[in-house]
Amino acid sequence: MAFPHLTFFRHVPICLLGMLLLSGMAFAQEVPTRQDTLATPIDSTKQKFDERVMSNLREISHRKTIMGKLLKAILVFDRREEELIGLDAELIQREYERHNYKIVRNVNIMTLDALGYSINDTTRIPQSFLEKAGNSLHIKTRRHLVRNKLLFRSMQPLEPLALVESERLLRQTDYLLDARIIVDERTTTQDSVDVLVITKDIFSLGGSGSYTPSSGAGRIALRELNFLGLGHQVRGSYRFNMNAPRPWEATGGYTVENIGNTYVRADLTYINENFYKEKSAFVRRDFFATNTRYAGAAGASQIDELLLLPPVPEDTVQRFADLGYHRQDFWLGRSFKFKSYNLGFEPRGRLITALRFINTNYYTKPTENFQDNMLVMGSVGYSVRRYYKDRYLYGFGRTEDIPAGTLISAAYGYERGDLFDRRYFGLDVSFARYNKDFGYFYSRAGYGSFIRGSSWEQGMLELESLYFTRLYENGNWKLRHFILGRSTIGINRNPEELLSINNEEGLRGFRSGLLRGNRRVVLNYEANLYTPFSLFGFRLATVAFADVAWLSYGNKSSPFRNTPYRGFGAGIRFRNEYLSFSTIQILVGYYPKIPQNEDFSNFRIYESSRPYYDFADFRFTQPGIAEFR
Repeated sequence: MAFPHLTFFRHVPICLLGMLLLSGMAFAQEVPTRQDTLATPIDSTKQKFDERVMSNLREISHRKTIMGKLLKAILVFDRREEELIGLDAELIQREYERHNYKIVRNVNIMTLDALGYSINDTTRIPQSFLEKAGNSLHIKTRRHLVRNKLLFRSMQPLEPLALVESERLLRQTDYLLDARIIVDERTTTQDSVDVLVITKDIFSLGGSGSYTPSSGAGRIALRELNFLGLGHQVRGSYRFNMNAPRPWEATGGYTVENIGNTYVRADLTYINENFYKEKSAFVRRDFFATNTRYAGAAGASQIDELLLLPPVPEDTVQRFADLGYHRQDFWLGRSFKFKSYNLGFEPRGRLITALRFINTNYYTKPTENFQDNMLVMGSVGYSVRRYYKDRYLYGFGRTEDIPAGTLISAAYGYERGDLFDRRYFGLDVSFARYNKDFGYFYSRAGYGSFIRGSSWEQGMLELESLYFTRLYENGNWKLRHFILGRSTIGINRNPEELLSINNEEGLRGFRSGLLRGNRRVVLNYEANLYTPFSLFGFRLATVAFADVAWLSYGNKSSPFRNTPYRGFGAGIRFRNEYLSFSTIQILVGYYPKIPQNEDFSNFRIYESSRPYYDFADFRFTQPGIAEFR
């Protein structure tokens, strides 16, 4: 059995929770008492389970005992659910459409610290020592950063979608927990408005660490997502006392987000790992909003990696070959909106064209399938983007934006190489729909292939669907189901181009160094039960999952001819929305089928902080070669 590393920063709250549960105690968020029940004594036999538990723990916390003082220090008895403002699952653009083209007189910006404040109740202030101490170590986001994110300005007409798009962009900022943009209806006139912008920070300084006593191996990671309140992001990690081929690894990154008010982002990346090394620098601007006209990027990178070679039956260890190259990458895109003769209505559809240039020079080649080349690509696409609001998807109650819409794109390219020339063709279609009673459904199909002469090579067909149900609620307990299906079919791929079913690519918690193929089908199911329990501000959810994956090797082989690999498991997930390392997940997995020639246990306990599912935004991106991974 494989055991997780001893993570000091992350596992202390979990250990305390375990001790409390073993002592026969649990705790829950307090449910605010209704005003019409204040005069009537509460019948404890009719109280909900979590209300009874919280009432008992509150009574214990008033005692002058060690346990009473401990409970009073770590439990939050007056935590309330945030008021649901604008979360009726209606289309976001309809919230402020009556104010389109009015003049914006004043824009007032209020930034709130990370701990103890509420974005929906600005009168709430920090109460506990921990909240006040945490805020003293945190520098609030500068108001000019918030202003630079806004798509509207004082003394200018308010364009359609400007308010809701600005609010969404603020919510998607790494160092902000949530945002609200409110029109002051008290001062609104027929031709002008005043606007209030409220943002709430997360505690942007974070870190994690792990240590395994048996081997002496460990890891240290630090990150600051809002350095000095300026929006600069710094990340770094270091692993030590590792096994072969080298005992250490290091990574680092620096990001300047939204330079000026241009939405241009600069990234510096350094990765020095055993199997992958990268040095890169990029500046980029995405189609960040529906009405963005121009996007593009420019950058350069140097990459060295160990490329996994195709396995043979007698392999007991992985075999690798060296691959190294320099790359320069440039692209530019332009968005065109369709005319509308309905004043105040902004058409959602956009026609987008883009051109990209990639120059790649290899200094280490494992096979002759790699050649120095210059690739020029052009693409055209049609995008419709809509957003809805909901909660309890990937967060524990904060406002989340759900993308829906349609994206169709076609790409054509020409590669000029030092050995041969070839063309490239790609087509991608995706759509998503959301309904508060039905849930969310997303589907995508994509195909791409090089064409050399009359033969098609390095082709790939991708199919993907994601469905999650509506939120089922019973008191303070909330349940949601997720179902994800994916298939990746390689067509005339090179032998060294391989797929795996490890972790996010197939079975969560699964890891195999030898199991590889070029055709893969994966089905994933997950149930998330959000509980009312909380400890040190960390909300608790339980997770159950079942994964199935088929994998085959060969251009004409079917994955379904082989017995699938499966994974089943359950665990707990802690999340603190106010911290930069917000999610802690401990899972136990069981895998009935084990790959041959590998020392792999049927059971595994592991920790993960990454979400297994994510939304696909219908944002047009740079034209490129479909990734086979």
